[in-house]
Amino acid sequence: MNQDLGLRVLDRIMEWPDGHAREEFAWLRLMARLKYDGYRDFQAGMRFIESLVTWLQQFDLREERETAYAFVRHTLVYIGPNEMQRLVQQFYPSTVRARLVRMVATECAVRPYQVLANADARAAERRLRRQTLFMGLSDGAHIDTIRHANSRLLGNEQFVQITQIDTEKWRDLLNNLRNDLDDPDARFRLVYLIDDFTATGTSFLRFDEKKKEWKGKLIRFMKSVENANAGPGSNKPFEEGWELCIHHYVALRAATDAIEERLMQAKVNDAFPEGWAQRMFSSSGMTLRDDLPINAVPESHDDFIDLTKLYYDPKLRNRHTDVGGAKHLGLGYGGCALPLVLEHNTPNNAVALLWAETDGGDREGVHAPAMRPLFRRRERHI
Repeated sequence: MNQDLGLRVLDRIMEWPDGHAREEFAWLRLMARLKYDGYRDFQAGMRFIESLVTWLQQFDLREERETAYAFVRHTLVYIGPNEMQRLVQQFYPSTVRARLVRMVATECAVRPYQVLANADARAAERRLRRQTLFMGLSDGAHIDTIRHANSRLLGNEQFVQITQIDTEKWRDLLNNLRNDLDDPDARFRLVYLIDDFTATGTSFLRFDEKKKEWKGKLIRFMKSVENANAGPGSNKPFEEGWELCIHHYVALRAATDAIEERLMQAKVNDAFPEGWAQRMFSSSGMTLRDDLPINAVPESHDDFIDLTKLYYDPKLRNRHTDVGGAKHLGLGYGGCALPLVLEHNTPNNAVALLWAETDGGDREGVHAPAMRPLFRRRERHI
């Protein structure tokens, strides 16, 4: 299906008057060209308008299709490659450098704006910058983009694509640090764990009530550090009093608050081993508005929320989604109810009608409809 054919089919199923159809077609062509056609997981030969036509045809009534189209037209938030690249490029100057300057200013007893004018403080900032390690929590960390954008300030040996690395890799990182600083005793003082998006924070850190243990990406990183610390004392990668920073390019405020609260709870409950980070922080490049979830403002999106209940296949639920606490995934993982799409993948925290793809059938005593995605999601768990 090409774009012109897609628009003709769209006109037929939406039953728009001619003047209204021309207005909508102009908007669709513009948004498809500027943003939506860049979505990475469209099937071969299909782009946004074709996907939209297929998606709208799953709704039986014209009123339902109008509700679904209005959601896309007025509510959908799409973070494209340009926006994400900007967030990645601003990560070091806006977040990391600001922390380095504050730390050095405190240690050198000068004002932050005096750091670059003070020779000792400048030297301390260069050393601390090299003692900072950047590690990716997923492919969305864009480690390569950070490295390229700051090639004159940060070295390749400061970047690691993943957090679960073996002791040999830890020794390699430490040896490169000591060679660069010409200091046989140098260790890392600051580490950034980086990811693209968080809406609940559960994948990063959560407490499993059934097993009575902490789980998540942070725990896997902690075990990697424990293995590195198990060797000779000279090979421990971090200085005493090192600091841990968690950064997401895009986040809900509730998620960053939840992460910081869980970090505090885990620390109080002695979940971290001896020699763990003295302080831990959570930050984000862009904090989404508190009223972004479609159920945040009563009655504002009731018609579309009804569609998420009516056109729903219980097959979406599994043991991985249960971690979020929501048993019905119509509003997405954890019931986050987000109208959000990221250009490289649609988060499962978004409403399921945007990303879910099922065959339908008899499930849990009901005949579930087949679900067609507008933006097909690439699943981590199968």
